[in-house]
Amino acid sequence: MDIRYSCGPRDFSRYTTEETRAEFLIETLFTPGDVNAVYSHVDRMVTMGIMPVGEPVSIDKGIDVWHNFGTSYFLERRECGMFNVGGSGTVTVDGEVYELGYKDCLYITRGAKEVLFASDHPAQPAKFYLVSAPAHTSYENKLIRIADAAKKPCGSAETSNKRVINQFIHPDVLKTCQLSMGMTVLEPGSVWNTMPAHTHERRMEVYFYFEVPENEAVFHFMGKPDQTRHIVMTNEQAVISPSWSIHAGAGTSNYTFIWAMGGENQAFDDMDNIATPDLR
Repeated sequence: MDIRYSCGPRDFSRYTTEETRAEFLIETLFTPGDVNAVYSHVDRMVTMGIMPVGEPVSIDKGIDVWHNFGTSYFLERRECGMFNVGGSGTVTVDGEVYELGYKDCLYITRGAKEVLFASDHPAQPAKFYLVSAPAHTSYENKLIRIADAAKKPCGSAETSNKRVINQFIHPDVLKTCQLSMGMTVLEPGSVWNTMPAHTHERRMEVYFYFEVPENEAVFHFMGKPDQTRHIVMTNEQAVISPSWSIHAGAGTSNYTFIWAMGGENQAFDDMDNIATPDLR
């Protein structure tokens, strides 16, 4: 498991391109038959990619749970949410089987001991993108299919940001301890997300970009509003965004991204908006 230690905005303003990418970009999430995990000290969020091919893959594979978390199993004091961004597959949670198609979402509450991932067809493997946050209480596991997500159209073609925000792990859909997750789909011809930009001092965020066409890219912008930097990202990569940083992107094509948040609250209007002319 890759461990990332957080930095502050003063140090970040002096980072090179290579240092910025090493600290915040998660370049490889999916490896056949394996688990890739990044543990960020920004709100102790864990980002995972799990791609089962032959045998089922355990959520604990490749993780020294006691050494990294001081617990006897991964979700002893954590909750997690996941999306399937590959072929159809299953997630078995303490013996209960959940079937996930493309873009379906599963929330697993604190206390789940055995979590196994499998693909229905090894030639078209499932790809489970997962984010986990610390949790102090337990709720209920829940499968939310893409058709059942709360859909919020926003933006316009004139501003190149016509998109639909799909709310999955959200206070209006189900109860969680602190984790929130959703999926934003940009319409063809639209490339901007999350503009005007904002920060939320009380929550961090992780963005996972996918459905980025081959040979295209997303320019993800981050940093203090008056000290912005960018990271060039390609398909199926994620980026960690601390609470002090803006988080916005523009692609050379339309794309889809999954956002995950954790922190002090789940109030989605608790943000500090930045007027576009004030960005530097």
